[in-house]
Amino acid sequence: MYREITAQVQKEAPEGTYFTVLAPKESLTDEMKKLSDDGILIGELRIDDGRTISAKQRKKAWATLHDIALWNGDDRETNHWWLKHEFMERKNAIYFSLSNCSVTAARYYISFLLDFCLEWDVPLTEPLTKRTDDIDAAIYSSLKHRRCIICGLDGELHHWDVIGMGRNRKTYDDSAHRKLCLCRIHHTEAHDIGRETFEKKYHVYGILFTE
Repeated sequence: MYREITAQVQKEAPEGTYFTVLAPKESLTDEMKKLSDDGILIGELRIDDGRTISAKQRKKAWATLHDIALWNGDDRETNHWWLKHEFMERKNAIYFSLSNCSVTAARYYISFLLDFCLEWDVPLTEPLTKRTDDIDAAIYSSLKHRRCIICGLDGELHHWDVIGMGRNRKTYDDSAHRKLCLCRIHHTEAHDIGRETFEKKYHVYGILFTE
């Protein structure tokens, strides 16, 4: 769920900044609770500094749309038209254009396109880590769709935080352990070269993820 809302600084304090957030004519409590397993209100606040989409973001979006066009046989513009409207419907987002939308809107749209590619096994012409504008979102999508974050092939869970010897992995609660999705080749490499070296080489890391 994606909303553009208004926020203003309420006060500055030693422990941080307090914000007052207003979503005009919106009742979001029930919708947000639907996204939570335990009924706790969840959400994410991103600050838009007013910048418009960058040339780099625009290139990533159109490159991904080109890859989708190669996959389904439609042209980039046709894919952009229906995927943009699918994005706006799913995220309840306002209309936007890749010519002058905000940096934030572009980031969400690129993440949506890449999530689509992972879900439908659309081949990308460059690694996902280079195409994404939000590495956290890309790592989450790769885990959700079980696609390797490095190459996009079928993947498996890699525990970024080591579980330890002697534990039964079938019964052990690993919800507090960060994870990454890697194919068999990259999974083996991660174990061979170690976590820090793997992170420096591919610029990825584990995140908390529950099935």
